[in-house]
Amino acid sequence: MKKALRIVLVAAIASLMWLMGTVYTPVAAAMTPIELKDLSYTSCSEELSEGLVTAGSIQLARCYMVTGTAVNRSGKPVVDADVFGQIYDAQDNPVMQNRARVGGIERVPPGESPFEIRVSIASNQPEPLRLEKFKAAGFTTRVR
Repeated sequence: MKKALRIVLVAAIASLMWLMGTVYTPVAAAMTPIELKDLSYTSCSEELSEGLVTAGSIQLARCYMVTGTAVNRSGKPVVDADVFGQIYDAQDNPVMQNRARVGGIERVPPGESPFEIRVSIASNQPEPLRLEKFKAAGFTTRVR
């Protein structure tokens, strides 16, 4: 009886250790904030714009490149930074309703660096566009 109890106890402890080691692995990566400044936009080249429609519809769209400077104060490269912001048309209508993420930056080195992201906006929304509350956040290592 003691031997069977000991085997069950060892098996239970081994199973618990396995579960804690493979299932409960705490995530050490934290989001690193990236400041975005000097924002502007330009129309895309014709090859990027050809045949463009808005997401989820067949409505024609215009392509724009949003450019600016990314400021990474972490001292480490940041990868896969998500860019969030609000874009309004000339009549103060949001151009990306129900969507705060406007794109991503693949790699942001420490310090200041230029960035650009492509956005598609319905062709019936008049210019000039207004870019507000842009910021980014990413990780110092790839996240699976």
